[in-house]
Amino acid sequence: MAEFTPSQAADLWSVAEHMADAAGAAILPHFRSAHLDTDNKLTTGFDPVTIADRAAETAMRDVLADLRPDDGILGEEYGTVDGTSGLTWVLDPIDGTRSFISGTPTWGVLIALSDANGPFMGMIDQPYVGERFMGGLGRSHWTGPGRNAPLGTKSTTALSEATLFSTFPEIGTKDQHTAFQRVARAVKLTRYGCDCYAYALLAAGQIDLVIEAGLNAYDVQAPIAVIQSAGGVVTDWEGRPAHEGGTILAAATPDLHARTLALLKG
Repeated sequence: MAEFTPSQAADLWSVAEHMADAAGAAILPHFRSAHLDTDNKLTTGFDPVTIADRAAETAMRDVLADLRPDDGILGEEYGTVDGTSGLTWVLDPIDGTRSFISGTPTWGVLIALSDANGPFMGMIDQPYVGERFMGGLGRSHWTGPGRNAPLGTKSTTALSEATLFSTFPEIGTKDQHTAFQRVARAVKLTRYGCDCYAYALLAAGQIDLVIEAGLNAYDVQAPIAVIQSAGGVVTDWEGRPAHEGGTILAAATPDLHARTLALLKG
């Protein structure tokens, strides 16, 4: 990771917070709207996108054009812009669009900053409930209505005591689903459907595991930075770096991660 002075780190966080504010302002007028139009990105299956997704990413890109024009951008809706600084902002304007169009507040705005080695700073922002989870470059805390608290993962090491989250019960391929079920049978509790909010809960010490498959870089880079800042571990299902997406195993402790990884490998 590149080295930054405290002043430089503060400036980068200021940019991220400006982006999150701009994205929230673009999104919230559309949330739980009676007339929200939804497009489908797929010819088979369903991968929704809304005016709110596009408006939020545009708003964040406008902030970067003004404040960090030399940085690169990787965004879900509008692709890649090459930069010259060696830094790339990785943006998911609404992670959990299915939740968004269903009216549930488990979607979020994801913002990460990466270099050649992966993400070193990330934010999970939920503007509807007013929660913001931040990790990296000297920060590891979350804010909410009347709250400003440090992040920190739980100390769970035993699978039998763990709470596991995943977005879809039908996770991944047939083999991946079989591997996931080995873990699900071993844990205390399995829950579904929280999208990026599950990663925030892990970083905040509320749950112990998140396991997913078929993710993209913009889905995971912000959660990786937030969870790692809180003391957790994030890899793919082979124990390798996960910042390019694919399979994801996020765990509260190294011991829990190792035990879960062994089960996933069979």
